[in-house]
Amino acid sequence: MAVRMLFSVDFWRMAVLWTLSLLQSYYMLMMNEFFLFSRQSIAELPCDWRSGRRFEGPGRPICIITGATSGIGEAAARSLAKMGYCVVLAGRSPELLSKIVGEIEEQVKDADVKTFVLDLSCIRSIMKFKSALEQWLTDSASHFSVQILINNAGILATTHRLTPDGFDQMMKTNYLGAFCLTHLLLPLLKNSPVASRVVNVTSFTHRCVSSVQANDGDLAKTMDWISSSEGYPFARTYEISKFYLLLFTREIHRRLQSSQLADKISVVAADPGFVETKIMRELPQTLSWLAFKCLRSLRLLQNAESGVSAVLDAALAPLEASGQYFFGGQGRRIKPSAISYDQKLASELWTSSWRLLCQANSDLKFGECLFS
Repeated sequence: MAVRMLFSVDFWRMAVLWTLSLLQSYYMLMMNEFFLFSRQSIAELPCDWRSGRRFEGPGRPICIITGATSGIGEAAARSLAKMGYCVVLAGRSPELLSKIVGEIEEQVKDADVKTFVLDLSCIRSIMKFKSALEQWLTDSASHFSVQILINNAGILATTHRLTPDGFDQMMKTNYLGAFCLTHLLLPLLKNSPVASRVVNVTSFTHRCVSSVQANDGDLAKTMDWISSSEGYPFARTYEISKFYLLLFTREIHRRLQSSQLADKISVVAADPGFVETKIMRELPQTLSWLAFKCLRSLRLLQNAESGVSAVLDAALAPLEASGQYFFGGQGRRIKPSAISYDQKLASELWTSSWRLLCQANSDLKFGECLFS
């Protein structure tokens, strides 16, 4: 299997295009530094919880993190628990969730951590999570709101797998699931007594996408790749899923800015760079080891504790940072790919995504979003 993967288009796409995309991001970061574009440390980025605008409600401010059982999600949960947040961990495995809670409570005094089972590849699981979350907020007498939502969950699947809803599993988990969850939680985010924040964890691999369509027909095809004779294009599927997540970030930002919610909810993108996590676990072990070794020798590989800095920057940045792309830690931001600024494409993706979700589940109604 390792030999077959070594000679595949996807492997070399990852080895060459992904590395070049990452280098491009660091080059942009370096040029920003050279021209003294605004650079702030995380300590200079005010946060509602830390800057004096205290949470005006019972209990602690609530942060929801998807994909919280390892890597970036786990590191973010630990850091935010230290800052005094009530951290809601959402993941597929109850056993792993319990394990992470135990570790956080052991390391962080007075940590307030809650867990919920959530499979972003299943619409019914997302809706069940929303109902369970609302019930918990009611039963615990917490303020009926959420302050931060971090859409971190993501997979790199090397084989084509369909969800029960009929979508490609990687596209559903990495993009459409986050799209659905964010919309379902918008009322709770809107209800926050302080400005709330949505953080979409995207990737430098979005720069590999040079052209894509987002109308109903083309999006439906992307959501259900039909394997060709050359196999499942998993590298390109991953790139597109992260590109779609970035387009969603920009579109929801635009709609927020043109609505009455601009001072209530903000949304940003966070790119942690290349982090040594379990995301490459479906690749042959020899090849993933080789990839990590090469990236480490180029000083492009980070551990989760370092890579989480961009996500924390994005979560704690002031309201006016909405729509920006955080990369490199220390509050630094760069521009994403030029095509990600395509407003028509982003609007088409928004509408097509809603229609696909509504077709897959009759409980979702097109137009029910706060600003559809």
